[in-house]
Amino acid sequence: MTAYVIFDVEIRDMERYRNFMEQVKPALEAVAARYLVRGGSHTVYEGDWAPRRIVILEFPSVEVWERFYNGPVYQGLKGIRDECSSARLVCVEGLPSDD
Repeated sequence: MTAYVIFDVEIRDMERYRNFMEQVKPALEAVAARYLVRGGSHTVYEGDWAPRRIVILEFPSVEVWERFYNGPVYQGLKGIRDECSSARLVCVEGLPSDD
């Protein structure tokens, strides 16, 4: 089943964050992941959540996400991301298709 990874990101250094984004894009493409949302305006309708920048990624499965996240490529890039931003993230498994 498809996995969706939702990031709530606070960017402290936009130039370095752009560098991270340029490097992470080919790594995401290599595992057939894609952006569904990257920034953009948002409105909280209920609760006390105050998201900063929302990013939603689609991965072929939770297993693909976990291999990507724990793998050496992303862990190296995560160091760059952590230097210029802070993030909260969650992975949620999608519904099975009706095929």
